[in-house]
Amino acid sequence: MTDIEGERRPAGELESSVLAALWAAGSPQTAAQVRAAIPQELARTTVATLLGRLCDKGLVGREPSGRGFAYHAVQDAHGLAARRMHRELDAGTDRDRVLARFVEGLDPHDEAELRRLLQEDRP
Repeated sequence: MTDIEGERRPAGELESSVLAALWAAGSPQTAAQVRAAIPQELARTTVATLLGRLCDKGLVGREPSGRGFAYHAVQDAHGLAARRMHRELDAGTDRDRVLARFVEGLDPHDEAELRRLLQEDRP
């Protein structure tokens, strides 16, 4: 949230709140239900716009519900984090350098877990 009147929110804060509300609900939610579940005080139309944008990005699905739609998250939080990592790797940058910097920033426990996952048999 913002501390000063008129200050901009961090990028993605509202989308993150909307996704968190959908994950917590565990079932499709209308814009009004999502609005009631998020900490920010927003108009229902603002929440509906956010849900529409998330739908356009492929992060949220929707189905008819009454006169509007009910929305559901397409992926869980872990899947979304992995999707973001893949997007960064596919952004046309030096993949090797991106991966190297990522691994350099891992703590020893996470590095050991990554090694274990890479050695695991895959179907």
